Amino acid sequence: MADSGSFRIVVGVDGSDQSKAAMDWAIEESRLRAGEVQAVTAWSFPYVSDAMGTAWDYDIFQKDAQAILEEELERVKDQGVTVTGRIVEGNPASALIEASRDADLVAVGSRGHGGFTGMLLGSVSHQTIHHAHCPVLVIREPDAG
Repeated sequence: MADSGSFRIVVGVDGSDQSKAAMDWAIEESRLRAGEVQAVTAWSFPYVSDAMGTAWDYDIFQKDAQAILEEELERVKDQGVTVTGRIVEGNPASALIEASRDADLVAVGSRGHGGFTGMLLGSVSHQTIHHAHCPVLVIREPDAG
């Protein structure tokens, strides 16, 4: 159990529909267990540059992550569950794996932003289920069709 004495669920938040579904599930489960939710949003600098030597506005990457997290925290603020947020610079899977050390459960969407359409699992959920320090629940939002 998490050090706080309360059942803690860590949720990966990237603004995708599936991460929102993971958050919704975590909120409901935390309500049932009188627990808490920690939303984790990761950001990193791009690995690419252009041949023209264009200077990146590096602050924008962290600001975008902050905006995604704040929007999600606002969306779930009146759910009757303690929800905190954390921004981490680095790989999303690594951030979730590290956060899993102090969690009872990690909830992630099966696929977030990026990747290839049609994949059952994205790279973040795949890495998290194999390396987390606690159980991982992968949420797959039902197809609309």
